[in-house]
Amino acid sequence: MPLQLKPLHPVFGAEASGVDLTRPLADADLRAINAAMNEYAVLVWRGQPLTPQQQIDFAKSFGPLDIGLKRVFKRPERLEDERLIDISNVDAQGNVARRDSPKNLSNFANQLWHSDSSFMNPRAAYSMLHCVIKPSWGGNTEFADLRAAYDALDERSKAEIQDLKAEHFALHTRLLLGDDAYTDEQKKEIPPAVWPLVDTHPGSGRKVLFVGVHARQILGWPTAESRMFLQDLLEHATQRERVYVHEWQVGDLVIWDNRATLHRGRRYDVMERRELRRTTINDTPEAMLLAA
Repeated sequence: MPLQLKPLHPVFGAEASGVDLTRPLADADLRAINAAMNEYAVLVWRGQPLTPQQQIDFAKSFGPLDIGLKRVFKRPERLEDERLIDISNVDAQGNVARRDSPKNLSNFANQLWHSDSSFMNPRAAYSMLHCVIKPSWGGNTEFADLRAAYDALDERSKAEIQDLKAEHFALHTRLLLGDDAYTDEQKKEIPPAVWPLVDTHPGSGRKVLFVGVHARQILGWPTAESRMFLQDLLEHATQRERVYVHEWQVGDLVIWDNRATLHRGRRYDVMERRELRRTTINDTPEAMLLAA
């Protein structure tokens, strides 16, 4: 059965069906998924009970995998394959983590509007998040369309930001949340990445307002003015009319394009088990299918 799409939001996002992601996909299916991603930026797949290896195999079909901050912070991991990123409140021993644990600190940082690995070069292209266990309430994930955000800017603002660049820093969110237990050496291991505020999405050709909470400084601007303007742009990008709210079901796989969207997790009872697995694709020349 060919790929079928049902729009979920007036601006972006679609529910996808007709393709079994647990099996190896034909090139035609991969091209169809990629074309749908270029149009909708977020695809929701229901009832896809992927094993860890099936999720990795599916993700690898689109390009090389990104392991994010794992390359810097060597911490004990619950999932054996480092290409799987454990989005959960479960510690390395398989127990629900303490409220004040490093695991939950990462979860709280995920509740800020961001795009995955925007603090790295190369940054992330697609992320794929699979729901294994959901809590009894909360824990939704929200997405905002950065292409629609750019389109909605007034002409003065578009002209003002046209040639500006912003520095994205991995620890910016952690420092905002009060976690300052990082040495100078650790900070040096994660140099900031710089991206234009106005980018062009390679798949759709649409302009993007590339902001997010990892952006801490506009190059050439005073810090205070820079951060206030970045906050204004982030508030604009995440207006409710440009946000899709995903309510998780076990077996869901949601794919989003980090070059065209922001996302954030929502609050839930951190003492109640929640498990999701993420795979993420680097935006590299090897991932040429993403721009096709």
